[in-house]
Amino acid sequence: MTDLQEALRVAVHAAQAAGTIHLAHLGRALNIRSKSSFNDLVTEVDALAEAAIRGVIAATYPDHSVLGEEEGLGGGAGVGAACWIVDPLDGTVNYAHGYPVFCASVGLELDGERVVGAVFDPSRGELFTATRGGGAFLNGEAIGVSATPTLTTPALVATGFPYGTGGERNFALVERLLRLGVPIRRPGAAALDLCNVACGRMDAFWELGLKPWDSAAGSLIVEEAGGQVTDAAGRPDVYGEMIVATNGPLHPELLALLRREEPCP
Repeated sequence: MTDLQEALRVAVHAAQAAGTIHLAHLGRALNIRSKSSFNDLVTEVDALAEAAIRGVIAATYPDHSVLGEEEGLGGGAGVGAACWIVDPLDGTVNYAHGYPVFCASVGLELDGERVVGAVFDPSRGELFTATRGGGAFLNGEAIGVSATPTLTTPALVATGFPYGTGGERNFALVERLLRLGVPIRRPGAAALDLCNVACGRMDAFWELGLKPWDSAAGSLIVEEAGGQVTDAAGRPDVYGEMIVATNGPLHPELLALLRREEPCP
């Protein structure tokens, strides 16, 4: 049995170790290359940060498996079906340009359930944490989602676009909300978008094509802050084709808009 408070301590240590690496290399010449497309970037900092995270986890949980964005699935055999899901540098494109919206995300699943999450934003010195059933926190202070009742109150909504040429579907969804007058932001780091929903800075967030490491920790933080996270069909699948996170009251309205099949007016 994995003690969740001990696991949270490890998650925090790992995320902060990655954040220290982020800041140490920020603004320096980077070895930048593309992955799936010209705008899907990776730097040596991604690899250094993931190695640091894996080292921290292995020091306490050598038998746990780790799924990371850069190195894939590795580590131990996953004793007790324990798997850490980590993004060593979420917002790499932002980071490579010196735009201060990036973070490290560290989550833990036990038997397929997300139970621990830590997201560290080194630029702002903000640490978001949560444990299953234990609430959500920002730098140790309890946080909660907003009370915004409708999209046209107005709500502040964030989204993102998949790499490559797969963003066309989202263009129509963005237009749909903009035509209603809903303010939309595109910060570029999904884990932080989720945390901003959790602490009430944003009222909702949706995105297509995310990977588990983008949403594992942040989605738990939203849920523990009193929000709701589903796929586009309203199912509690945070790893689906589309993730939708809201404060709760906005969820049915946003889902209905995102699911509409007819063209925008």
